[in-house]
Amino acid sequence: MRFLLALAMMTTPVLADIEAARDLMEANKFEEAREALWPFARSGNADAEELIGVMYALGLGVEKDPVRAFEWYLRSAMKGHPGAQSGVGWYFEEGIGMPAPDLTRAYMWYVLSAIGGDPDAAISQEEVVRKMTKEQIEHAHELVDDYKVWMYPFR
Repeated sequence: MRFLLALAMMTTPVLADIEAARDLMEANKFEEAREALWPFARSGNADAEELIGVMYALGLGVEKDPVRAFEWYLRSAMKGHPGAQSGVGWYFEEGIGMPAPDLTRAYMWYVLSAIGGDPDAAISQEEVVRKMTKEQIEHAHELVDDYKVWMYPFR
Protein backbone atom coordinates (compact mmCIF):
# COMPACT_ATOMS: atom_id res chain seq x y z
CA MET A 1 0.00 0.00 0.00
CA ARG A 2 2.83 2.39 0.82
CA PHE A 3 4.39 1.65 -2.55
CA LEU A 4 1.17 2.58 -4.36
CA LEU A 5 0.86 5.79 -2.40
CA ALA A 6 4.48 6.69 -3.16
CA LEU A 7 3.94 5.88 -6.83
CA ALA A 8 0.82 8.06 -6.97
CA MET A 9 2.70 10.93 -5.35
CA MET A 10 5.52 10.62 -7.90
CA THR A 11 3.26 10.52 -10.98
CA THR A 12 0.88 13.30 -9.96
CA PRO A 13 3.46 16.10 -10.50
CA VAL A 14 4.34 14.62 -13.90
CA LEU A 15 0.69 14.59 -14.97
CA ALA A 16 0.27 18.15 -13.72
CA ASP A 17 3.35 19.26 -15.66
CA ILE A 18 2.11 17.59 -18.83
CA GLU A 19 -1.30 19.22 -18.41
CA ALA A 20 0.46 22.56 -17.96
CA ALA A 21 2.30 21.92 -21.23
CA ARG A 22 -1.04 21.14 -22.93
CA ASP A 23 -2.34 24.47 -21.62
CA LEU A 24 0.68 26.18 -23.16
CA MET A 25 -0.07 24.49 -26.49
CA GLU A 26 -3.68 25.65 -26.34
CA ALA A 27 -2.40 29.18 -25.67
CA ASN A 28 -0.19 28.90 -28.80
CA LYS A 29 2.96 29.00 -26.67
CA PHE A 30 4.50 26.09 -28.53
CA GLU A 31 8.18 26.74 -27.78
CA GLU A 32 7.43 26.88 -24.05
CA ALA A 33 5.29 23.77 -24.30
CA ARG A 34 8.08 21.88 -26.06
CA GLU A 35 10.57 22.92 -23.39
CA ALA A 36 8.18 21.71 -20.69
CA LEU A 37 7.49 18.40 -22.44
CA TRP A 38 11.01 17.61 -23.59
CA PRO A 39 12.41 16.11 -20.35
CA PHE A 40 9.35 13.90 -19.91
CA ALA A 41 9.40 12.77 -23.54
CA ARG A 42 13.12 12.02 -23.37
CA SER A 43 12.57 9.95 -20.24
CA GLY A 44 9.87 7.85 -21.93
CA ASN A 45 6.55 9.37 -20.85
CA ALA A 46 4.03 8.26 -23.50
CA ASP A 47 1.80 11.34 -23.15
CA ALA A 48 4.74 13.69 -23.62
CA GLU A 49 6.07 11.64 -26.55
CA GLU A 50 2.69 11.81 -28.27
CA LEU A 51 2.49 15.58 -27.81
CA ILE A 52 6.01 16.05 -29.20
CA GLY A 53 4.86 13.95 -32.16
CA VAL A 54 1.88 16.27 -32.65
CA MET A 55 4.20 19.27 -32.59
CA TYR A 56 6.45 17.80 -35.31
CA ALA A 57 3.47 16.59 -37.34
CA LEU A 58 1.86 20.03 -37.43
CA GLY A 59 4.94 22.23 -37.18
CA LEU A 60 3.92 23.73 -33.83
CA GLY A 61 6.95 25.50 -32.37
CA VAL A 62 9.27 23.29 -34.40
CA GLU A 63 9.90 22.82 -38.08
CA LYS A 64 7.30 20.44 -39.52
CA ASP A 65 8.98 17.04 -39.83
CA PRO A 66 6.80 14.01 -40.61
CA VAL A 67 9.65 11.55 -40.08
CA ARG A 68 10.41 12.83 -36.58
CA ALA A 69 6.67 13.04 -35.85
CA PHE A 70 6.28 9.38 -36.79
CA GLU A 71 9.21 8.37 -34.59
CA TRP A 72 7.72 10.16 -31.56
CA TYR A 73 4.28 8.72 -32.25
CA LEU A 74 5.77 5.23 -32.57
CA ARG A 75 7.61 5.49 -29.23
CA SER A 76 4.36 6.48 -27.54
CA ALA A 77 2.27 3.94 -29.46
CA MET A 78 4.50 1.06 -28.38
CA LYS A 79 3.71 2.00 -24.79
CA GLY A 80 -0.03 1.71 -25.48
CA HIS A 81 -0.97 5.37 -26.04
CA PRO A 82 -4.21 5.17 -28.11
CA GLY A 83 -3.88 8.61 -29.71
CA ALA A 84 -0.34 7.89 -30.82
CA GLN A 85 -1.44 4.50 -32.13
CA SER A 86 -4.00 6.22 -34.35
CA GLY A 87 -1.28 8.60 -35.50
CA VAL A 88 0.98 5.70 -36.43
CA GLY A 89 -1.94 4.06 -38.24
CA TRP A 90 -2.51 7.23 -40.26
CA TYR A 91 1.17 7.45 -41.24
CA PHE A 92 1.06 3.85 -42.46
CA GLU A 93 -2.24 4.41 -44.25
CA GLU A 94 -0.95 7.47 -46.08
CA GLY A 95 2.60 6.17 -46.54
CA ILE A 96 4.06 9.41 -45.19
CA GLY A 97 7.82 9.13 -44.86
CA MET A 98 7.67 5.56 -46.20
CA PRO A 99 8.24 4.02 -49.62
CA ALA A 100 4.52 3.20 -49.88
CA PRO A 101 1.37 2.96 -47.77
CA ASP A 102 1.04 -0.17 -45.64
CA LEU A 103 -2.66 -0.77 -45.10
CA THR A 104 -2.08 -3.93 -43.09
CA ARG A 105 -0.10 -2.08 -40.45
CA ALA A 106 -2.42 0.92 -40.60
CA TYR A 107 -5.37 -1.34 -39.81
CA MET A 108 -3.42 -3.08 -37.05
CA TRP A 109 -2.61 0.22 -35.33
CA TYR A 110 -6.18 1.47 -35.67
CA VAL A 111 -7.48 -1.74 -34.06
CA LEU A 112 -4.99 -1.45 -31.20
CA SER A 113 -5.97 2.20 -30.76
CA ALA A 114 -9.65 1.25 -30.59
CA ILE A 115 -8.86 -1.40 -27.98
CA GLY A 116 -7.02 1.30 -26.03
CA GLY A 117 -10.07 3.54 -26.08
CA ASP A 118 -9.49 6.08 -28.87
CA PRO A 119 -13.03 7.02 -29.94
CA ASP A 120 -11.99 7.93 -33.51
CA ALA A 121 -9.99 4.77 -34.18
CA ALA A 122 -13.03 2.69 -35.14
CA ILE A 123 -13.92 5.20 -37.86
CA SER A 124 -10.37 5.12 -39.23
CA GLN A 125 -10.45 1.33 -39.07
CA GLU A 126 -13.69 1.22 -41.10
CA GLU A 127 -12.27 3.56 -43.72
CA VAL A 128 -8.98 1.71 -44.23
CA VAL A 129 -10.57 -1.74 -44.32
CA ARG A 130 -12.50 -0.71 -47.45
CA LYS A 131 -9.18 -0.41 -49.30
CA MET A 132 -7.83 -3.79 -48.14
CA THR A 133 -7.88 -7.29 -49.54
CA LYS A 134 -9.12 -10.24 -47.51
CA GLU A 135 -5.52 -11.45 -47.14
CA GLN A 136 -4.36 -8.08 -45.81
CA ILE A 137 -7.16 -8.05 -43.24
CA GLU A 138 -6.35 -11.59 -42.10
CA HIS A 139 -2.65 -10.73 -41.77
CA ALA A 140 -3.51 -7.54 -39.84
CA HIS A 141 -5.54 -9.58 -37.35
CA GLU A 142 -2.56 -11.91 -36.85
CA LEU A 143 -0.42 -8.87 -36.07
CA VAL A 144 -3.07 -7.47 -33.72
CA ASP A 145 -3.07 -10.77 -31.83
CA ASP A 146 0.74 -10.62 -31.53
CA TYR A 147 0.75 -7.05 -30.21
CA LYS A 148 -2.41 -7.20 -28.12
CA VAL A 149 -1.08 -10.01 -25.92
CA TRP A 150 1.66 -7.83 -24.43
CA MET A 151 0.27 -4.34 -25.04
CA TYR A 152 -3.20 -4.98 -23.58
CA PRO A 153 -2.85 -8.20 -21.55
CA PHE A 154 -6.09 -7.66 -19.61
CA ARG A 155 -8.36 -6.70 -22.51
